[in-house]
Amino acid sequence: MASIATKLLEFWLVNLPNQARPQLQTFLKYAKVELTPPTPGDIPAIRQGISKIVSGARTGAWKNVTVREAWLNTLVTAEVIFWFYIGECIGKRHIVGYNV
Repeated sequence: MASIATKLLEFWLVNLPNQARPQLQTFLKYAKVELTPPTPGDIPAIRQGISKIVSGARTGAWKNVTVREAWLNTLVTAEVIFWFYIGECIGKRHIVGYNV
């Protein structure tokens, strides 16, 4: 039993951090870019993107997207909606209803 505990302890303290380090570095590299809030310098690009979406909706450019682009847009929209509902559940601390 002591040898099993020693092997488990060695795995958790030695092998696991060495194996997880490359994945953690990759995660941190992308997290610094993707999870930062927009800066004031990003606001013009955001406005341009929103105006492009609005003008595309007015002119009917959304009808000329490929099936792949439409599928990706649907997945992104679903992800945003799911994160919104998960945030709602976390905020109200209940799955159904508010604790009044």
